[in-house]
Amino acid sequence: MNSFLSLGRWFFAIPIAVFGSFHFMNASQMAPMIPNYLPAPMVWLFIAGAGLVAAAVAILLGKYDKLAAVLLSVELLLFVLLLHLPAVMDRGDNLQLATANLFKDLCLSGAAMLYATYAAKDRSVVG
Repeated sequence: MNSFLSLGRWFFAIPIAVFGSFHFMNASQMAPMIPNYLPAPMVWLFIAGAGLVAAAVAILLGKYDKLAAVLLSVELLLFVLLLHLPAVMDRGDNLQLATANLFKDLCLSGAAMLYATYAAKDRSVVG
């Protein structure tokens, strides 16, 4: 049973790494999702992508993984507040997609919190 449950770390980190790589591969397609009140959308995309990939690598390696999970949770909550919530409040044509993205990132943020609390191996940085 424990060997099956240990797959959870991989099932969590690999999609995060893929999402992060999308920020680099499809930056021009993702840039319109950045709200107008945030300047330099490409810069924000690359910073967000780097944060996602770095968190995934730390979680997979088990080095600074608690810190990475906490920072990943904060990043995802910022996505919810700065990107997805305004899109949902706009109630435009993409309401269903915006709502799905909001709850996806909220769920992943909660998963990162749970990982940091119960599964992180390296507890040297964050209590």
